[in-house]
Amino acid sequence: MSQGDGNPHKPQAGKGPKAPSAKTLARRQARTLAMQALYSWHIAGQQLNEIEAQFRVDNDFSAVDGAYFHEILHGVPRQKSEIDGAFEPLLDRPLAEIDPVELSILRLSTYELKNRIDVPYRVVINEGIELAKVFGATDGHKFVNGVLDKLAPRLRADEVRANKR
Repeated sequence: MSQGDGNPHKPQAGKGPKAPSAKTLARRQARTLAMQALYSWHIAGQQLNEIEAQFRVDNDFSAVDGAYFHEILHGVPRQKSEIDGAFEPLLDRPLAEIDPVELSILRLSTYELKNRIDVPYRVVINEGIELAKVFGATDGHKFVNGVLDKLAPRLRADEVRANKR
């Protein structure tokens, strides 16, 4: 069989993975900056409004979903106890021993799993893993993946069950 003959197991000419939409890229940028801002908040304890203002000055927000950045940056600290309580039982060590970058990623991802049902759980997990690959420790992405894989069925049981069919 030649390419383009309808065989789904062979690559089609001109067809590769679909490029992410502008909205997807803007959300990804918002997550990246929000994770860094949450890290800053965790480490330095600065006021959220100060952190947000600094990030908006220091970064080009033209390709960032600014509203999403704001929601995550302010939503995670507001729900910190509930968020930490959701994933803490799944940890293999005390919360205080979690790397601050990975903790920021887990908090961000848990917030999305709990509050942003419009974002599929698989996207939340994948985005968390990608953040950990870029910013986390050597095997941080494996740790983040393990926790989020266990957390998703607890917070999105119906969605996870529907995807296993």
